[in-house]
Amino acid sequence: MKLLLDENQSDRIIPKIIDLYPNSEHVKTLRLVNSDDVVIWEFAKSNDFVIVSKDSDFHQRSLLYAHPPKFIYLRIGNSPTSKIVQIMRDKFDTISRFVDSEVESILVLM
Repeated sequence: MKLLLDENQSDRIIPKIIDLYPNSEHVKTLRLVNSDDVVIWEFAKSNDFVIVSKDSDFHQRSLLYAHPPKFIYLRIGNSPTSKIVQIMRDKFDTISRFVDSEVESILVLM
């Protein structure tokens, strides 16, 4: 399961979750910072990533186009990196079931 963290998430998250989510990346390391959402969406789709973001634009895109790629919508407001790491670790089983689902396109985590 490969996650692609949007630029509104810290790139410091990846090393703290890579044991659970191997091959995950941040848009910064892929040189996609400041890219249009369409570019990130298509990159994720072509490279089998699940997008993780607080960006409601991805939520809208998911509703319009379904998957792939799948989208994890973090509805947690302005939260520290440690809280996001904890959510991603605590919700691993939920995220795994979501990624394996044939019908679900969006997972909302709060």
